[in-house]
Amino acid sequence: MTTYSHTLVILACLLFAGCSSLPASNQKVMPPQTQYDSIIADDKGRLLSINQLAEKLTPADVVVIGEFHGHHGAHLLQSLVQSSLYQQRPRQVLSMEQFTLDDQSQLDRYLSGKSGEEELIADTGAWPNYKASYRPLIEFSKKRNIPVIAANAPADIVRCVGRTGEAYLDGLHASQRQRLPEAPFFDTPDYRRKFFDTLGGGHGETDNGKRLENSYKAQLLRDNTMADRVIRALEENPEHQVIHLTGTFHSEDRLGMVAVLEKKRPDLDVAVISPVFWHSGDDLDSLLNAHRGKGDFLYFLQPLPEEYKDNERRRDAIMEQFRNADDLSCD
Repeated sequence: MTTYSHTLVILACLLFAGCSSLPASNQKVMPPQTQYDSIIADDKGRLLSINQLAEKLTPADVVVIGEFHGHHGAHLLQSLVQSSLYQQRPRQVLSMEQFTLDDQSQLDRYLSGKSGEEELIADTGAWPNYKASYRPLIEFSKKRNIPVIAANAPADIVRCVGRTGEAYLDGLHASQRQRLPEAPFFDTPDYRRKFFDTLGGGHGETDNGKRLENSYKAQLLRDNTMADRVIRALEENPEHQVIHLTGTFHSEDRLGMVAVLEKKRPDLDVAVISPVFWHSGDDLDSLLNAHRGKGDFLYFLQPLPEEYKDNERRRDAIMEQFRNADDLSCD
């Protein structure tokens, strides 16, 4: 068998078969070969199949699966984990960053068969990649009467907090404010440091510093709302396991919504699965050493294509997003 053919066998084994024989630790593991492939490892560097991963996740109260938004391999892994975990614990709840509190009633209408998919997409303003990325998870849930939680904070409130600051919540109608967490901006020093380091901005009283501070508060509102919804889902569905889908920044290193969740409910068993890009020249050992702390389990993906080569077009695209945001009134 050629090296390439052997690698394909390994990848197929890891994804689907629950193989009993996985590569030895001293055997070279090839990187993901397509955008759909993922290579899974636990925090000790042991390679796992989807079925083996599900077995390890079975005792958890909450399984948080971080994603790179729009990555085929991430969304395929989420769907496979959902299906495999269902075989172990059919009492399941799906919680999603991709829908906001405002979308819950429309999501429930669709799950109960009272509306069609195009109506769901239009009425919730579903993400552009809904059909390719999230449809399989929603349909799996719909056919099995699995509750689906619209877990994110309302988009307009998040944007206005990001524009004007946390005091924006003080002006909300009581019915709007009551839906949000009582303490909507809980954070941790490590998360704050990570956020500002990632955006390359400093702290302080400069205009840029104030904008970043407001953006951070908007980020915290998302995290706290998601954690609050997961806690509520567990209270309303005793003995169920919650699978929560979110962008990896909200969960990796056990920061973001995971830190909030564990602070508010330290009794919960929370498992975190985080994605890592496998770039050209990387090897499994170095990736494990560099990223092991990001989650209880890691899955390695082929990088996404670079969005722009032309810096001017990249800048124009970013400015267009800002122009669209300016249409929102925060009065």
